[in-house]
Amino acid sequence: MALKSFKYPIPQVTYLVKKKLWAQVLFALFLGLIVGTILGPEFGIVEKNTAEIITDWLSIPANLFLKIIQMIIVPLIFASIIRGLTSSGSLEQLQKMGLGVALYFVATTAIALTIGIIMVTTIAPGNFIDSSLIRESFGIEDAEPVQGEEISIFDIPQSIIGVIPSNPLASFMSGEMLSIIVFAIIIGVSMITLPKESSKPILDLLESVQKITLKVVSWAMRLAPFAAFGLMAGITSKLGLSALTGLGAYMLTVVAGLFVMIFVYMLIIKFFTKRPLFSTFTMMRDAQLLAFSTSSSAAVMPLSIKTAEEKMKVKSKISQFVIPLGATINMDGTALYQIIAVFFLAQLFNIDLGFTTILLISLTALAASIGAPSAPGTGIVILSTILIAAGIPPVAVVLLLGVDRILDMTRTMVNVTGDLTACLFFDNKIKDEPPKVKS
Repeated sequence: MALKSFKYPIPQVTYLVKKKLWAQVLFALFLGLIVGTILGPEFGIVEKNTAEIITDWLSIPANLFLKIIQMIIVPLIFASIIRGLTSSGSLEQLQKMGLGVALYFVATTAIALTIGIIMVTTIAPGNFIDSSLIRESFGIEDAEPVQGEEISIFDIPQSIIGVIPSNPLASFMSGEMLSIIVFAIIIGVSMITLPKESSKPILDLLESVQKITLKVVSWAMRLAPFAAFGLMAGITSKLGLSALTGLGAYMLTVVAGLFVMIFVYMLIIKFFTKRPLFSTFTMMRDAQLLAFSTSSSAAVMPLSIKTAEEKMKVKSKISQFVIPLGATINMDGTALYQIIAVFFLAQLFNIDLGFTTILLISLTALAASIGAPSAPGTGIVILSTILIAAGIPPVAVVLLLGVDRILDMTRTMVNVTGDLTACLFFDNKIKDEPPKVKS
């Protein structure tokens, strides 16, 4: 009897791995961890150069997956935002939803920053580590803190003007997502004001573009488990399991803060959408795991839209407006990670952060999270600019590179969860509005 109960789950697990994407991704991550550990410095079975060659080959599916997503994501976001805007039907409803979405994104990002500051000041992970030993182990010499660059009020007008693309084609070519989104919003709003017969041909074309890009993404999704395996094997083989323990307190602080942010989303779902938590998060599972394995909100965007519309029954005008916008602007997990990283490094370098500096760092992190490219590894690049504002040597970023990939996977999962939660919030908010009577 005991043997029978032991064997019972095996067919079910096999079925999940064969049929469910999230199970395939988890299984691939587990296999990647094992293979990476065997290739890594702990076992010493394979020479370092040979291990790098092997992991380079194993990472081919991951690189192909990300390249396909990068290739297709600009037309997908452009078409989705315009179609989402025009589906609102009127300028009045668009005005209400657009302002509400913007305020919601800023509010949740501010909450994430607050959680990050509370967590890092309470736990103080920088005090658990001998900074001299860490710098020595990473080959970083002692560096004098640089002076923070104060943001002048005279810089603000130019920053605002810079958001409007003077050459949209150049923005498309360089992948400047914030400029592309602004351009799409301008086009979408202008199309609402036109007679329906004038805008219909363009909308039909954009619908075809959206369907074509989603089909290409669906092909790329078949590579997701192989991509997850290759990425995890490469991370583990290069770092080794023991190398991650030195920054354990910092990692735990970030992960704990991210889970607190997940709890905030749970509160929003519970009290503002009146949906059951367990079944709602079960619906999000595929998108969350794909976000965890790819570290790219853009890569998950098609699956997030599909999850919102097909599983959560969110109106398409909500999902196709909120999710593409959120994939670039709504970066709660990234903002939380950045603020914790800055405080951690300040503790490590014994730099006192005053109230004005903390406010400046928070505003810089908020601004940096808006318009940040939704691709793997961009958080660590943006962090360098925030460190300058805090007076911390930018070279200190090297200390975080070893564990950034794992934290990148986790914070991307939080970002995607935030986008889906926003969809539920606004779907519930406008569900009782009567349809617009056409004259």
